[in-house]
Parts: sequence; C-alpha cells; structure tokens
Amino acid sequence: MSENVLELKNLCYRYSKSGKDVIKNLNLSFQSGKIYSIVGKSGAGKTTLLSLLSGLAKPTDGQILFNGKDISKTDKYDYRSKLVGVVFQSFNLLPYLSATENVMLSMDVSGKKIQNKREQAIKLLKKVNLEEQDLDRGILKLSGGQQQRVAIARALSYDPKIIFADEPTGNLDLDTQKDIMEILRTLASEGKCVIIVTHSPDVSKMSDVVYELKAN
Repeated sequence: MSENVLELKNLCYRYSKSGKDVIKNLNLSFQSGKIYSIVGKSGAGKTTLLSLLSGLAKPTDGQILFNGKDISKTDKYDYRSKLVGVVFQSFNLLPYLSATENVMLSMDVSGKKIQNKREQAIKLLKKVNLEEQDLDRGILKLSGGQQQRVAIARALSYDPKIIFADEPTGNLDLDTQKDIMEILRTLASEGKCVIIVTHSPDVSKMSDVVYELKAN
C-alpha cells in the first residue's frame, strides 16, 4: 500500500486577520502513483490551495506535510526547486530561450548535479512527445500544446516527487487535452503524485481521485 507523500491537516487560509476563511479545516491526503483532481466552483479556493501546496503562500492555520514533515520547516526554495514541480496554465516559459534551454535552465536553478544536461533535457522533451524539429525552436514559435509539453518537461527536470498542475488543459483543444492527460497518467504510473486543479469534467474523469472544494 502506498504511503501518503502529502497530507493536509486542518488546513486554513484567510487573506487577512479579520477576513473569512477561504479554506477551512481541510484534511486531504495524496499518494505517489496517483492522479488527483481538485475541483470546485469559482471562489472555492482551488488556486489558493495550489499556492499553499506549492509553498507560494503560507497557511493561516493547520499543516501541510511532505513525507511527514511540515513544509513550514522546510527551506521553501529547496521545496519548490527540488521536491515539487509546478505546471502553470500560462506555461511561464522564458520566450527568449528554446524548448531545450528552458528545461536546462530549470536544472540549473534546482542546483542538483545532473550530467549531460542537454541530453537529459532532450530525453524529457521526447518523453512528453515534443518532436525532434521543435527541440531547439523558440518558445513563441510553438503551439499552446507544444508549450504545455515543454512546461511539463521543465517541471520534471529535477525529478520531483509531486507535480502540481494548474488548469494544464485549460487553453487546449480536446485532442491536445487528451494527449496532455495521457502524459500525466504515464507520470503517475511511474510513481509521481500528480495533483491537478481543473474545472474540466473530462480531466477529473481521467483522474484516480477527485477532491471537491466547497466555498465557505
């Protein structure tokens, strides 16, 4: 039986001391080897939760445990650049770099010792089905689906335990959406924990577990 790689214990978040809780007493668990979808209506706190899980925001109360350790006691830079990977809806790729260079830069930022970075970057890009002729093309010359593949490869570049994905198929056509989900399913089958924030019923149907947030 898989152990929980991430746990939320009585997690709460509010924007100000006098404000109401956007997230209140949330208790969830996530295991390696599975895809999780976090769904809910606008205002339910999905994006806020992703910010908390990825260490970009700090809980008002409660704990986020990574492998049993409170991430508030973990170096945030190490957590975000080595332990978890984030795939953004807007991709957040550097437009003046090629696909391969974007992935290599992420390796550099992580500080992990990686041999033959270019070779490893190309291997990852091919893993997410980016074609040979696109490896050294500038980001702005790639389609939305191609850019999302590069974003996933970049998130994988330092071999994180968890992949967070914010609406990873939100700007893509249905065929490309299916391709991206197949890539994420493959990553889960290889032992990654994949956590997706989505409003798409198709994406949630392809997930192993669906958590629905309710607006407070």
